[in-house]
Amino acid sequence: MPEGKSEVMQGTLDLMVLKTLESMGPLHGYGIARRIEQVSEDVLQLNQGTIYASLVRLHQKDGSRPAGGRRRTIGRRNSTASRDRAGSN
Repeated sequence: MPEGKSEVMQGTLDLMVLKTLESMGPLHGYGIARRIEQVSEDVLQLNQGTIYASLVRLHQKDGSRPAGGRRRTIGRRNSTASRDRAGSN
């Protein structure tokens, strides 16, 4: 492993992503990565792709859909769904 790089186990990263979302509310992958870096005092350096891979794993583990049939989003709100609901009034 190159000096200066940390490896984080997938489950640990997933937990950090979930805890970040729990404390900060909906965020894009970039915001999640920056917050984890900030909290770790830059010990961890994450790119957006790493965060998105974690979000995909979390979606696959969740695998559930709400009663309306729409997939729940982890991280950020689905603006398309919000527009759909607004237009149906």
